[in-house]
Amino acid sequence: MSAESGISTFRDSNGLWNSYRVEDVATPEGFAKNPQLVLDFYNQRRKELLSVEPNLGHFGLAALEKYFEVHIITQNVDNLHERAGSINVLHLHGELMKSCSVRNPNLPFDISPDNPEIHLGDTDSHGDQLRPFIVWFGEAVPMIESAIKIVESSDILVIIGTSLNVYPAAGLLNYVRNGQPIYLVDPNDVQTYRNDIHVIKAGASEGVKRLTKLLRN
Repeated sequence: MSAESGISTFRDSNGLWNSYRVEDVATPEGFAKNPQLVLDFYNQRRKELLSVEPNLGHFGLAALEKYFEVHIITQNVDNLHERAGSINVLHLHGELMKSCSVRNPNLPFDISPDNPEIHLGDTDSHGDQLRPFIVWFGEAVPMIESAIKIVESSDILVIIGTSLNVYPAAGLLNYVRNGQPIYLVDPNDVQTYRNDIHVIKAGASEGVKRLTKLLRN
């Protein structure tokens, strides 16, 4: 969804996981072993985010709110949906522009764009070290139940720019009702067990443009 904005992706052929081991920068064990490396990794991601803007795909989804009740469930940790004007955004994997303490990872604190780094020694009011407000591999996904309820009650499901390889997010497809329209927007071939998905083979900006035309017709 955010690749066209210049955000580095994780799973593409030139993605971040080719430069960093998941175990080193995206697990509680990695943070315990080398917290400086993890903080530096996310500080860099934060600086990258602050240097880019939402793309036409983000703005297109926000514009759909003129015609539909739109709920966005995102695996992305950036804030580009919000910056584009989307109102109902649920972040499954956390938010890059927030921090939390190692003691209470479910209580987030906003990070100021003017001071976007977390350092060793930065603590909350109880003296606990701050960490990125990110759901790391091996941690529970606290918002997944809320996401399931949204999918179960929706009339249309749109999937944009995901490999459908990361669970539990990929499992949300199992909660769509029989006969419910499903649209998949992605420039790459995405493997799925379903044959009732309307595929729009395009990037986010062009794909959302085509999707909008289909939905409004």
